[in-house]
Amino acid sequence: MDDQELRRRVEDGSLPREQWTQRAHVRVAFYYLCLYSSSEATERLRATIRAYNAAHNVSEGPTSGYNETTTVAFLHLIHSTMQAYGQAIPTPNGDAFCDAHPHLLHKEVLRLFYSPQRRLHPDAKANFIEPDLAPLPSVLSDDWMPPR
Repeated sequence: MDDQELRRRVEDGSLPREQWTQRAHVRVAFYYLCLYSSSEATERLRATIRAYNAAHNVSEGPTSGYNETTTVAFLHLIHSTMQAYGQAIPTPNGDAFCDAHPHLLHKEVLRLFYSPQRRLHPDAKANFIEPDLAPLPSVLSDDWMPPR
């Protein structure tokens, strides 16, 4: 399915839970960042994940459910990757982006920036917390938009 259809199915909750993979998360984030400013993409991704989790009865617990720090940090990594490599490695869609940047398909990539204690702290679920191991990569201004 293309990015637009994936986004629609996640937003309306019709995507089966087993298909809501890390790759699907990255594709939806990529799609939002191609269309919206980083702040709007962040708001949309937040709302989308929370609504999807609610539609699929995902329990909220210390290591399950929505995590603000994980969501924002991953969106930041995706955005900075799009900016850094957009001209060098053009990616016309989310699948091509995922294929070109497979490191983003592993949740473990956040281990480069966050200790487990910091990212899984109860405060990190509700609020974005800056990393404690290394800073996240720089992001250019929202005026920059990736080629589509």
